[in-house]
This record gives sequence, structure tokens and C-alpha cells, in this order.
Amino acid sequence: MKRHVKTAALVTGITCGLGLSSLAVANETLDVVTDPSFVPFEMMDQETGEMVGFDMDIIAEVAERAGFDYELQTMDFNGIIPAVQTGNVDIAIAGITITEERAQIVDFSDPYYDSGLKILVRADEDGVEEISDLEGKTIATKVGSTSYDFLQENLGDSADITPYPGSSDMYMALLGGSADAVFYDAPNVAYFAQTRGEGRTKVVGPLYEGQQYGIVFVKGSEWVEPANEALAAMREDGTYDDIHAKWFGDTDDE
Repeated sequence: MKRHVKTAALVTGITCGLGLSSLAVANETLDVVTDPSFVPFEMMDQETGEMVGFDMDIIAEVAERAGFDYELQTMDFNGIIPAVQTGNVDIAIAGITITEERAQIVDFSDPYYDSGLKILVRADEDGVEEISDLEGKTIATKVGSTSYDFLQENLGDSADITPYPGSSDMYMALLGGSADAVFYDAPNVAYFAQTRGEGRTKVVGPLYEGQQYGIVFVKGSEWVEPANEALAAMREDGTYDDIHAKWFGDTDDE
């Protein structure tokens, strides 16, 4: 279901003052898609029924600076890249890792968040410290994610790798005992461990496969450059740091 989220202001002389002189000057309404379960990047506010989170603040600011309006829709993560590839939507933002394989079929903005993959286990689990310790265990991860690909490449048939459509599903599998560990994006894993999983789960091991998130566009989109200029200006004037601090605490200048 689509929901009108934000109407971006027309780009004015103020935009030029921010160093965004090449941005589009006429508003266009674009379709933006996200995954509703990747907290704290995107999640449903149960009181307002609106999507909120780090990514939601980023795309709102980028849209305003780049000069486009947008309507937001949600879908399972596994369908997001195909939706952009086929042109069913114009833009996607959902903590999407920039990879060479994906970049062959869609365009990415410049990176806007540094990430990686981490292991989450139950608080009473003392036998898991690194990826090799997951051999013979049941591991929950997310369908279509780079974490699933990593597990397949590094563990293959030596573990029961179970992909779930939503983040909440894989965490509930861990808490319910049907999975021994969750392997997924570091910020999402850490957020769960500090919120709903506090006292019941813990993050273990090193950060695997350093990654960067990018905003996804239809191949050849005219909006990639305006979005990159907007992201650069947000870092320059401190807006990015303000948004980061809102959701993660003070930034370490990622």
C-alpha cells in the first residue's frame, strides 16, 4: 500500500548556497520502497501508522534537497532490488548493501552508512565466539540478504541456514529456540540486543565483511547525482550527524 510521505520543497537559491546548484529545479513524484522491519533504519510507528527510522529521515532530507516528492511503499526485502530493476519503483532505501552484483542491475548512490555482519545468540550461549562455531547449528538470517550469501559461502552444508522474510521472524526463532543464532547486519543485530532482546541475547564475535549501504535507483536514473550532492551537503553542514545521533548516538565520523 502506498502512502504519501513527504512533499519536498522546490529547490531555491538556498539550495545553490548549499553547493547543490546542479540539482533538479522541478518537483517530480517518485515511488520509493523500503522494508518495514529493519529497525532502527525503517519501522512502523504503532501510534501514527507512519514509517520512521534513520533511513526515513535520510530519504526525506535527500528528497527535499534534490527536489523531488515521493510516495512510500513497503515490501519484503527480497523483492526490493527486483522492483527497482524492473522499474516498478524508482528508488529504494532499506539498509541495502552496495555489491558488484547488484550494481550490474541497479544504480547506487554514494555510501551513506558503514556496516557489516554480526552474530547474535541467546544470553546463556557460551559456545559461539566466531563463524566457525556455528557449524552444525541452525542459523537464522534474512531472505535475499548479503548475510545469507555469506553463510552459504562460508558454511554451506555444514550448518542449517534458515532464511526468514522479516527481521522479527528470525529474532523470534532465536528466542523461541528454533534457531541457535542469528547472523545479520550489525546495526540491526545490536539494536535488537539492546531493546527487545536485552538480557535474553548477546552479540558475539568480530564484525564480518565490512559493508556500505547505498540508496538504490533504476539503472541510468537522473536522480543519482542530485542524491549524491544532497548526501555530501548533509555531511558538510552537520545534518547527517544530527540524524545519526537521533537513532544511534553521536557519530564517529563514519
